Amino acid sequence: GTGVFTIAAPNGNTNRTLTLPDATGTLVTTASLPNPLTSGTAVATTSGTAIDLTGIPSWAKRVTVLIAGVKQNNSGGNPFKFRLGTSGGIVSSGYVGSAGYFGGGPASVSASNGFDISFDTNTWVYSGSLVLTNVSGNVWVGAGTFGQNQGYQFIACAYIDLGAALTQVRFTTTNGTNTFTAGSINIMYE
Repeated sequence: GTGVFTIAAPNGNTNRTLTLPDATGTLVTTASLPNPLTSGTAVATTSGTAIDLTGIPSWAKRVTVLIAGVKQNNSGGNPFKFRLGTSGGIVSSGYVGSAGYFGGGPASVSASNGFDISFDTNTWVYSGSLVLTNVSGNVWVGAGTFGQNQGYQFIACAYIDLGAALTQVRFTTTNGTNTFTAGSINIMYE
């Protein structure tokens, strides 16, 4: 071609050396990778009753949802919950799994309507991650570990056949009416 190839000098006074390999090939960039690890933009969990993380691409095989310092405004055993969604909306049933906590004695619950962080009160602050992995087709399995500031540790494990491609994840509370008061959430996919 007739394009111009330019190498820019560094903006400094230190000498630099670029050594080209004695081989042919194509320069690899992050844009040329087939499915690069992609991070979303952190969203504040300081208001509202649900946060939807959208735009998950069809090629994603692993999705990680991260929460940091999340808190809600009301007590009464309304755990935080993750639900998966497709282009048709959020799926609120068909999950097969359980959630549990340790600290002050173990306890567990069956999970059929999402991935639960199994207990909550308004003075507790949560952090952790849920890793969702595509088994095949539209079947996803998830495992999450979370901790909070009162010495409890939480686990959430389940699977679901969405029947369509995963496109979004919703973070909410069991009753769907408690509001977020602190923290943030983000998503990564690959």
